[in-house]
Amino acid sequence: MKITAARVIVTCPGRNFVTLKIETDQGVYGIGDATLNGRELAVASYLTDHVIPCLIGMDPQRIEDIWQYLYRGAYWRRGPVTMRAVAAVDVALWDIKAKMAGMPLYQLLGGRSRDAVMVYGHANGADIEQTVDAVGQYIDMGYKAIRAQSGVPGVEKAYGVSGGTLHYEPADAALPTVTGWDTRKSLNFVPKLFEKLRDTYGFDHHLLHDGHHRYTPQEAANLGKMLEPFQLFWLEDMTPAENQEAFRLIRQHTVTPLAVGEIFNTIWDAKDLIQNQLIDYIRTTIVGAGGVTHLRRIADLASLYQVRTGCHGATDLSPVTMGTALHFDTWVPNFGIQEYMRHTDETDAVFPHDYHFHDGYLHCGETPGHGVDIDEDLAARYPYKPAYLPVARLADGQLWNW
Repeated sequence: MKITAARVIVTCPGRNFVTLKIETDQGVYGIGDATLNGRELAVASYLTDHVIPCLIGMDPQRIEDIWQYLYRGAYWRRGPVTMRAVAAVDVALWDIKAKMAGMPLYQLLGGRSRDAVMVYGHANGADIEQTVDAVGQYIDMGYKAIRAQSGVPGVEKAYGVSGGTLHYEPADAALPTVTGWDTRKSLNFVPKLFEKLRDTYGFDHHLLHDGHHRYTPQEAANLGKMLEPFQLFWLEDMTPAENQEAFRLIRQHTVTPLAVGEIFNTIWDAKDLIQNQLIDYIRTTIVGAGGVTHLRRIADLASLYQVRTGCHGATDLSPVTMGTALHFDTWVPNFGIQEYMRHTDETDAVFPHDYHFHDGYLHCGETPGHGVDIDEDLAARYPYKPAYLPVARLADGQLWNW
């Protein structure tokens, strides 16, 4: 069996996606996601100019060998561009292998560890009242877990607050827009939000909150401690994790569960956090960390230390990644939760898929492969449109972490 062709498809049905399609001499093809929000064309070029020429003639069944070839063989390894290109190839190859076997992907990984995948949605509002109402809407839709974000008084365009209730795409302009941040105002405000949520809905539902890398370790520890009475499922991305040791200070001062990892690219980004049990959930994604092959290694390491998975699942990942992640989630023994931001109708039409939502859970399908395809004719109707993520500045103009 040989790879005979591969091509990159860039489409923008509401937002930009980069898709890799690998074809074989036996007529079976596989689909992989290579989207890097705000830097999509960098990955498209990496694949087209540097990866695809190497793939032609290779045996697609040798997934592990091809992964090592693309990672070790490049010498300049790691990084978001390289690892998303590797992920796209890896996922497409797993798709091919599962199709050849006539099995849904989760069966090749080892079969089911669960019957369904618990997901959380994003509830947000301009103020506490709107966010409380939004959480109630998600509860009415059957969600068991909801992330709650609210506008903060005095903070311009606070993170996580969108114009809609179901669809949220922060990459909103051809050049980065400017948003604001004020840590003190946020620390004073966020506990009030969760106090109101628990007073309104009680403790039957899981609540989550995202700090989006905005806090110092001390500030993060302070917020975690203040939120302990409200029993959050997790606090996410509370401080930048380039220095993994920073989470030790947070852990020493709060028992609120901690999650991080959506911007990680390899096991090395998470190794110290996991083996020192400084986090409770690892959020690394299939598309961000080199595909199924590498994410399995991260999950296996995490399982040794009772760290569970909580994969990123925002709309900057295409349905290809979501579908593959659900097969991974269905198999992985140390599963925690899966983020689920709903794609637009336009995106769902471009990427037909067999996974579905019911009563707070997502269910992967039984179609051989990962169950997601791409309608190339429809995709061609949505040309690439430059879109950047925002930046954040403090009141004095200093650039902060968005």
